[in-house]
Amino acid sequence: MDISVTGAKILFEIPVLGGIKISETLVNTWLVMIVLTGLCIWLTRDLKIKNISKKQAIVEKLVTMAENLVRENMGEKWMHYVPFISALMALSVCSSLSGLLGLWAPTGDISTTMAWAIVVFVQITYFKLKTNGFGGYMKGFCDPIFVMAPFNMLGEVFTPVSMAFRHFGNIVSGGVITTLIYGALTVANHALFGWLPGIVGEFLAGVPFLTVGIPAVFSLYFDWFGSAMQAFIFAMLSMMYISTATD
Repeated sequence: MDISVTGAKILFEIPVLGGIKISETLVNTWLVMIVLTGLCIWLTRDLKIKNISKKQAIVEKLVTMAENLVRENMGEKWMHYVPFISALMALSVCSSLSGLLGLWAPTGDISTTMAWAIVVFVQITYFKLKTNGFGGYMKGFCDPIFVMAPFNMLGEVFTPVSMAFRHFGNIVSGGVITTLIYGALTVANHALFGWLPGIVGEFLAGVPFLTVGIPAVFSLYFDWFGSAMQAFIFAMLSMMYISTATD
């Protein structure tokens, strides 16, 4: 096994397909997608019009929230984007939270967030070309004056780059900070109880008093809240860029 530049392990290669490397990122992403697909199938079984179950009530609430989010940020004509935005947010949140299960979080690999950003960028470019035509699209790079064309082109290219690195950077930094806090509490635990003489000090210094509970509080923010917030921000940027591409 070797390690990719983003930290994910390469599990194996497929020689017959040109030596394609299968990494933890790829495997875990598929696991998340399979779980989400199975969850969607289970949640949408036995739907009723009257006397609905609590499960169906939760599903309807989530769908309504997704519809309101798209309607408020993209407009009524973009309601067909509800499944795409919902899938993007669900995949992002679940991919980030998979790290809590001891798996390699796919969002901790820049290739994952970059792939999502490229998908969004392709749609942005498509709607710009559809609205303005190729000539109008190229002319837009010359606004407000033609000398700005190189900078506008760079700005266009860096749209997916900034989206990908923002998501990736925040997820990775949250994990790094949590690890550093855990390490600092371990050292503090030894310093606090290690001064006691004899076997008592050695025993108490080895018991992780400070590392129980406190890291969980930080994990609640960096892992749970951070994962949800980054998924929300990525979805908001996607909706904003796509919907304004037709202006």
